[in-house]
Amino acid sequence: MRFDLNHMSDSSINNNRFRLDCSGTILDLSARPAIMGIVNLTPDSFFDGGTYTREKEDTDLKRALQAALEMVSIGAEIIDVGGESTRPGAAYVSSGEEIRRIIPFIELLRKHSDVLISADTYKAEVAEKALQAGANIINDISGLSFDPEMPEVCGRHRCGVVLMHTPTRPGSLQWSQDTGTLERDIVQEVIDFLGRSAEIAGRHGISSIMVDPGLGFGKSVAENFQLLGRLDELHALGFPVLAGLSRKSFLGQAIRKCGEKIPSPSRRLNATISANTVALMKGADIIRVHDVEAAINARSIILAMRDAMEEML
Repeated sequence: MRFDLNHMSDSSINNNRFRLDCSGTILDLSARPAIMGIVNLTPDSFFDGGTYTREKEDTDLKRALQAALEMVSIGAEIIDVGGESTRPGAAYVSSGEEIRRIIPFIELLRKHSDVLISADTYKAEVAEKALQAGANIINDISGLSFDPEMPEVCGRHRCGVVLMHTPTRPGSLQWSQDTGTLERDIVQEVIDFLGRSAEIAGRHGISSIMVDPGLGFGKSVAENFQLLGRLDELHALGFPVLAGLSRKSFLGQAIRKCGEKIPSPSRRLNATISANTVALMKGADIIRVHDVEAAINARSIILAMRDAMEEML
């Protein structure tokens, strides 16, 4: 199936997408984009792996909670909790281990805050436990394609669902430094994939859908930047668009000086702020970030510009 953007009009996009019922809590995107703050409870995530773990990989719940609550106080509307790294070549984590890592934290965060909680998982068993513990959203990097039980779980809980595009499983992903010509229409490929995922979601009663092009997942540098530059085209699917750009390798590739290595994730903050600003200008409804304050500031600039331009009309 191929979604033809040339036959889509603004009137065909359902504006109700801007108010999503996520397990009884409303995510309101009608006035401004939302900021999703990242808390990775993993020892091996590419940027913050090990930040909230102690010896034997036990989660430092107090430290993780403090970080999440600080994100909320700054202005994050969603906290995205991950228990398995999805960087290229990452090791597989069992459902049991993932549950051990994230469920106590979700329960603790829910006791201390009514913030929307997203569980970053593609496993139905983990999603079930997370939603029972108080999560509102399942952020599935596979677009419901890895675990056949996931659509039923999400539909039954009436949760919000992020459908992301990825060409293969994390352990098989390869990051390409190719900056040359584009041999495929990556935007259309992503739209086709996400359209099929949305149809699966709809058949299982899932109505609160967000779509994510999967920037950095199995795409060349050139393809990632094409997706960023054409991010607004994903709205043709009729759903809010999430952009996850934070400190990713293709940003490091773009800012690398001639003859030098790609800057480490710790040196990609300025590039991330720039990319998030572009994403917001291209219509991103949610941006997923490690650095919440920087994202809030970028959003504030975009909103101020929008308000000033509207006053001239």
